[in-house]
Amino acid sequence: MIKLSVNINKIATLRNSRGGDIPDVKKVAIDCESFGAQGITVHPRPDGRHIKYSDVFNIKPIIKTEFNIEGFPVRSFVDLVLQVKPTQVTLVPDAPDDLTSHEGWDVKAHFDSLVEIVDLFTSRHIRTSLFVGTDLQNIELAAKTRADRIELYTGPYAENFPKGKEQAVKPFVEAATLAKELGLGVNAGHDLNLQNLRWLAENIPWIEEVSIGHSLISDALYFGLEKTIALYKDELRFES
Repeated sequence: MIKLSVNINKIATLRNSRGGDIPDVKKVAIDCESFGAQGITVHPRPDGRHIKYSDVFNIKPIIKTEFNIEGFPVRSFVDLVLQVKPTQVTLVPDAPDDLTSHEGWDVKAHFDSLVEIVDLFTSRHIRTSLFVGTDLQNIELAAKTRADRIELYTGPYAENFPKGKEQAVKPFVEAATLAKELGLGVNAGHDLNLQNLRWLAENIPWIEEVSIGHSLISDALYFGLEKTIALYKDELRFES
């Protein structure tokens, strides 16, 4: 079964809009775990507009599932990851002022710096994943950085899914197949929801982990967090 990692950034956004500690980000992380999530994802940004660096330090010792920290590798982020030592770090090429991630790495343009940072995290026994699109040459270069995994940016898949799910998934199957042949683990994330998740999982059953935040937390407003996590896990549970 593909693992579900819940991104809890939106919980922190709600908390920060009012100040204080409601909702409690730490409790939500524990609850997601107890409700069946196999991972917790956070994406701290330098301005602290949702998950703060202090949240990352607070969450690490209280969860037992995998901990995935996403972010752009500025010095402060690198130092954070080295101190916290999560299960996985996902390197994302977003500018500090971006609302959300909207593209993968141009690995060729950033190859030397990515090799350096991947080597650093690997030396500390931290699994490293690169956030990428479906360009096949880019994925070949990602493998040459010696990263453990890629995370496929599924924004275009989600956008094109209503227009035709067969065509929407095709480049992702090709990209994931190449990654598998190159020895890369495959994660996926961005705009995945209860409508499009199963089709992606059925077509790429060797995906190791999906990271889902915005849609899952939005659905939880209607279904409750426990039921929502169960619904998303059901979409990942099928006969391959």
